Amino acid sequence: MQAVRIGEFGAPDGLEVVEVPVPRPDAGQVLVRAEAIGVGGVDAVIRRGLLGTGFPVGMVPGSEAAGVVTATGEGVDPAWTGRRVWAFTGIGGAYAEQVLVAVGDVVALPDGLTAARAVTLGSAGPVAHFALAHAHHAPGESVLVRGAAGSIGIATVELAVQGGAGEVAVTTSSAERGRRLRELGATRVLDRSGGGGTDRYDVIIDVVGGPDVPAFLDRLAPNGRLVLVGAVAGFPPADVGSALIRAFQQSRSFATFSLDTVPHPRRDAVRADQFDAAVRGALSTVVDDVLPLRAAVEAHRRMDAGTVFGRLVLVPGDSPAMA
Repeated sequence: MQAVRIGEFGAPDGLEVVEVPVPRPDAGQVLVRAEAIGVGGVDAVIRRGLLGTGFPVGMVPGSEAAGVVTATGEGVDPAWTGRRVWAFTGIGGAYAEQVLVAVGDVVALPDGLTAARAVTLGSAGPVAHFALAHAHHAPGESVLVRGAAGSIGIATVELAVQGGAGEVAVTTSSAERGRRLRELGATRVLDRSGGGGTDRYDVIIDVVGGPDVPAFLDRLAPNGRLVLVGAVAGFPPADVGSALIRAFQQSRSFATFSLDTVPHPRRDAVRADQFDAAVRGALSTVVDDVLPLRAAVEAHRRMDAGTVFGRLVLVPGDSPAMA
């Protein structure tokens, strides 16, 4: 089968398409024939080599896929075979025609939800949900979503609106993206630096990270909370806490959030509810484009260029429309 691996860390050209054996599921695992593979910001961060050890050359990137279970390992209910599922592969392994997944990391898909839409929401939706909870967001409080044009940002905007946010501001890179985010519920659009307004916010959900995190800490209202959920621009500076100390009397807070800290049953229950909400039209699944698996380099070039709105999706074969 075909898979994409990291032949060299750095630029997108370091990704390469290779032929590898079809894996067999071990005890507790299922084999999923991928119909759609999500391309996430963390994939690009790993490919750039920014996360240090634990990510070897030759690894297959990607953390989520959706498709059909084709085989089960020992101890797994054989009734999973033939079911359509969303699958979480961990830190890698999804950029392949077939993926191995622990049975505890698959969620059955409802009728009416395509594989491409599933990988647009499957990780992003729960991250947005639990990040807002981690920030203790309450109805009436204002929210700023930094880096709102990606799938996590879009889900955060919609969930903040549905949670009764008093205002939902976003940062993005163009007027067109701002228009689309307003259609999804944003009430104020700022540029990437946070310019275009002087208001302060009760909650900031930051998907971007990087050297500008301290500047956004300064955009918090008294008792405001910034939760960092991504680092597509790199890690914050080592002295990030200085911005909090300088505004000590404002009682601001900074936190990180990873979905890994949420127990499986809780995240899977939220994920299943969100899949049902997407079928009803209550949550958006914004697919920027669908590309063949062999075009992973092009997908990552677009990620690096910052031109993606929503989620890029890879599909095995040469029929992207089938996703």
